[in-house]
Amino acid sequence: MLGQGGRVALTVMASVLLLWREAASIEVPLDPKIQQDLKQPPTITKQSVKDYIVDPRDNIIIECEAKGNPVPTFSWRRNGKFFNIGKNPMVTMRKRSGTLEIGFRSGERPEDYEGEYQCFASNDFGVALSNKILLRVSKAPLWPKEVLDPVSVTEGSSLVLPCNPPPGLPPPLTFWMNSFMIPIRQDSRVSMGLNGDLYFSNVLAQDAETDYSCNARFPFTHTIQQKNPFTLKVHTKEPYNETSYNASDPYGGRKVAETTPTFLSPTGRESSKMVLRDEKLQLECIAAGLPTPTIKWFKRGAELPARKVKLENHNKTLKIIGVSEEDAGEYVCLANNHLGSIHHSIFVQVKAAPYWLDKPSNLVLAPDENGRLVCRATGNPKPNIQWLINGQPLETAPPYPNREVLGDTIIFRSVQIGSSAVYQCNASNQHGYLLANAFVSVLDMPPRMLGPKNLLIKVIENNRTLLDCPFFGSPIPVLRWFKNGQGSGLDGGQYRLYINGTLEIKRARAEDEGTYTCVANSILGTAENQVRLEVKEPTRIVRAPEHQSAVRGSTVRLDCKVTSDPSLPITVVWTKDEKPLNLGWRLKKDDESLTIPNVNEGDEGKYTCAVNSEIDQDSASARLTVLEEGLLHPSVSSALPPDRPDPPVDLDLSDPAARSVRLTWIPGDDHRSPITEFLVQFEENRWDPGRWQNMSTYPGDLNSVILQLKPYVNYQFRVIAINSVGQSEPSRSSRRYKTSGAAPDAIPRDLRGWGSKKDNMEIAWESLPDLDRNGPNLHYSVWWRRKDSGEEWNNVTTFQPIHVVHNTETYVPYEIKIQAMNDFGSGPESNMVIGYSGEDKPSETPTDLRVSQVKDKTASIYWKPVDLSSVHGEFKEYRLYYWRESSQVPGLVVSKKKMTKGFYTTVAEPSGMLSDLVPFSRYKMFMVVANNRFESQPSNEVEFTTMEGVPDAPKFFRINRRGLDTIYLEWDKPLEPNGILIGYRLKYQTVNDSSQQKLETFLPNVTQFTLRLPSRSTRYKFSLSALTQMGTGEEYAEESPHFANEAYIDQVDIATQGWFIGLMCAIALIILILLIVCFIKRSRGGKYPGAGYVTALTKCVVRDKKDLPLDPVDQKDQDGSFDYHSDEDNKPLQGSQTSLDGNVKESDDSLVDYGEGGDGQFNEDGSFIGQYTVKKDKDETEGNESSEATSPVNAIYSLA
Repeated sequence: MLGQGGRVALTVMASVLLLWREAASIEVPLDPKIQQDLKQPPTITKQSVKDYIVDPRDNIIIECEAKGNPVPTFSWRRNGKFFNIGKNPMVTMRKRSGTLEIGFRSGERPEDYEGEYQCFASNDFGVALSNKILLRVSKAPLWPKEVLDPVSVTEGSSLVLPCNPPPGLPPPLTFWMNSFMIPIRQDSRVSMGLNGDLYFSNVLAQDAETDYSCNARFPFTHTIQQKNPFTLKVHTKEPYNETSYNASDPYGGRKVAETTPTFLSPTGRESSKMVLRDEKLQLECIAAGLPTPTIKWFKRGAELPARKVKLENHNKTLKIIGVSEEDAGEYVCLANNHLGSIHHSIFVQVKAAPYWLDKPSNLVLAPDENGRLVCRATGNPKPNIQWLINGQPLETAPPYPNREVLGDTIIFRSVQIGSSAVYQCNASNQHGYLLANAFVSVLDMPPRMLGPKNLLIKVIENNRTLLDCPFFGSPIPVLRWFKNGQGSGLDGGQYRLYINGTLEIKRARAEDEGTYTCVANSILGTAENQVRLEVKEPTRIVRAPEHQSAVRGSTVRLDCKVTSDPSLPITVVWTKDEKPLNLGWRLKKDDESLTIPNVNEGDEGKYTCAVNSEIDQDSASARLTVLEEGLLHPSVSSALPPDRPDPPVDLDLSDPAARSVRLTWIPGDDHRSPITEFLVQFEENRWDPGRWQNMSTYPGDLNSVILQLKPYVNYQFRVIAINSVGQSEPSRSSRRYKTSGAAPDAIPRDLRGWGSKKDNMEIAWESLPDLDRNGPNLHYSVWWRRKDSGEEWNNVTTFQPIHVVHNTETYVPYEIKIQAMNDFGSGPESNMVIGYSGEDKPSETPTDLRVSQVKDKTASIYWKPVDLSSVHGEFKEYRLYYWRESSQVPGLVVSKKKMTKGFYTTVAEPSGMLSDLVPFSRYKMFMVVANNRFESQPSNEVEFTTMEGVPDAPKFFRINRRGLDTIYLEWDKPLEPNGILIGYRLKYQTVNDSSQQKLETFLPNVTQFTLRLPSRSTRYKFSLSALTQMGTGEEYAEESPHFANEAYIDQVDIATQGWFIGLMCAIALIILILLIVCFIKRSRGGKYPGAGYVTALTKCVVRDKKDLPLDPVDQKDQDGSFDYHSDEDNKPLQGSQTSLDGNVKESDDSLVDYGEGGDGQFNEDGSFIGQYTVKKDKDETEGNESSEATSPVNAIYSLA
């Protein structure tokens, strides 16, 4: 019996186990950046099988692969001793792997490398082990040579021909053939046993007609070895005649003594067999006797499981695949012929090698967290559990006070950095073993945001919205959401915060628009991300197309009027029969409709208007039926399109019950489209009269259903029929049905308690929905008491969904529960929740704030903590306020905006890291302690200066092309130099050629550079960075622009180019000469009166080039007609004449040569005036020719 001390010890241990609370293992996300930075012990990922048989003709490969960070190194043990791979030239290990390759030269024996191998994978954080791999070489020994005498046997007696194959590794497969390689036919009389022997239940004379040879096939070498054959001599009491044999009388009428059944295998009345769990069980019963006995199987005390048992070899073999403990027991085989029967019992025992119940898994913990490794395995007999750490027995490892081993469990308390290791659990019994690796990794990682930054999310108003904020850190950070950078964390009411960081807005409204910030905070720092939410009006079709029937040749208009958010672009797409509609030239689409003129049979079909925005969509469909004019008669219904169904009629209520009633109706006409479902709606006149609400939908083949009802509701019902076209009108409502009252069934939701003042606690909950009231006079009974005080419950009854408890102490936990009640009774009590009274301003302030290890962007801070009881509320964080006071760069103006960073820590000597500082700057800071509502007084103010760092990228970097062969580069100094600039570095290379990189350096006051190009098509890649004493800053990369479409070329002023000036002078000189020639010609008689200077010039040029066709352009009036109506135009042309036969002589100014016909006239559009065809007599013409010969202008013409 246990003494009092023993009972106390057991009580304490039980209490520890009951109160033990552990942190769940941290799930490390698969984000590449985190995986790259994550330090982890090694894990075995691939290894060879435990029982490893290899082919002696091939090289031996023993696999061992592992992962970890840092990359693991590998070593091996052989037969429990270190295996020095470097000393054995036959053995190599693959790079970045532990896999061994063993090759053989001539004379080498694979058997020399047989043994037990085990792989060890190691890095800075632990050692992982592979299984013990038993390496054996496959063997195919030769059959021993022997001389077999003929086997004599009497006809009708039994016979066993032994096989006894040579032992191989793995064992060979046996089968029987004759000398001609023909398989021996097996049946219920002749069969091969599990041991390979050939059994004859009774021998026939014809069995001596062949010989019998046992063959062994070795699977690894794919060789078959044959035993010397047996020959049979069968003695018969009467002569044997081969022709007398027939299947119905195998003894040919000879008298052969019949025998009762006896067992050839197994022998005796009973036997036993042991099989391992999950392996294959094979039981065999082969009997002798004449006639040949039949075999049946039974299981004592149970039925044979038909789904698992398979009978083979003519019922002589019972096979069970995947044996389990339930397959143990007594199996009975019964051999029977007409002379008698015999049975044999086989007692089957099912043992088990160890198998897992709870396999240990990797454990990732943050500092100061708790955890445990569990290794539960079972077997038959029960396995022994042994723990190892990094491959060494745990009992021989150095003691670790934060670790406790309790049998199959290791408990870790307040783990610390540096205690990472790989633990091995070995479960073994006489039938085998299990080995599992599970590492314990103590990880400290500041909070990180894993999602895209500053994401813009657009949602439709009144829709459920999820704002994602994936994050990670170790310890797991506390995540809070804020809207527009103000207020306390968002959770409750309209918002719901999930454990993965997602914020749910139950119904997005316009006032929910804004910038949401998620902040992940832990003792190691803070990370945040922002999501911009825009709430949009829904996109809806407010006037949808309707089903129409149209006569061929008419015009159809299908409406589709849409409303949407003004800021969302929408697209409206029409389809016909689910295929895109080709509008072509005939169909017309506008913003509100589709018009189909001249309708024909090809236009018939289902038209769908689909409107899409980037975040939502809507669609509506209508069917167009095209009819011949004569088919519009109402009696022709087959051509009409399907339509909405008629509403159901004759609603009836029956089978009344307390909370149910049967509703029956008669469906209306389906209008050529079968009814697919019915929608039942209800209206009640107690809580929300006049509003119809959906109750449930039912299949279209039902017209009688049982409705589940709420208590204390006065119902009436109606039914809507639905087919592929749409919904019917609602049916007429049923008579009212009133259910009786009952006590509430529901528990008020969202019970919570918090303090709005330092001396109160507000208890609030959600009111029960009206339909859950179940009766009149709904009220609530609220209980509360101070947690762990042993006080009696305080109780109050209220009709409001809130109760305020006054005169409480500051920030005290209370247990709270609630119960709904009405005039019919009380509902169920809620679970107990914990609430807190109000918070007050912290009375203590962090002290001795100091800074050390200041670098360019980080600084370590230390302070003395406050007593947590002085926080007077929930301790949220130590909040550091810091700001940039000035920069050490002369003349640089900085923002003095205050920033904050929170540190959640309860250790005695807290510290933290301040990051993302601006180098070469002077900072100031102070600290407060904060609860949910208040901050303490500030601590001492501390000033520190960050070190010089590398500069930011230049403010801008522009590339201009000033000409065809030069590039002009200019830039400006960085906005944040982060130190004293000492110059700039410019690297450049031609595009697509990184081998010829060039470098230029500049003084800090140089901000431009001109580069001459080897050819106008050469393009460069440039990268520019600023320099301080600490090194090169961020690079600003650009490429020079293309020559073909310059976006950056400065325009060249060609007016200042010499070649352009010369060209202009030459053109002016030519024009001057032409003017002189034309004025001389005009002086001969005013050939072009009123035509103007430009026209004269033009015609002059045309005359000088009379071998070209006449330009039809001439001087026009303002109305566009040609001006040929002056007085001089009505006179005969001087210097021209017409011959008597109508041929025109060449003259100085005749236009006949340039016209379309010999008469010198153009078409009747009036574009040429007829006075140019005036006929002159011959003498006058000849006179003009004479005068032309003496004209002084001829000399000029000859020159022209």
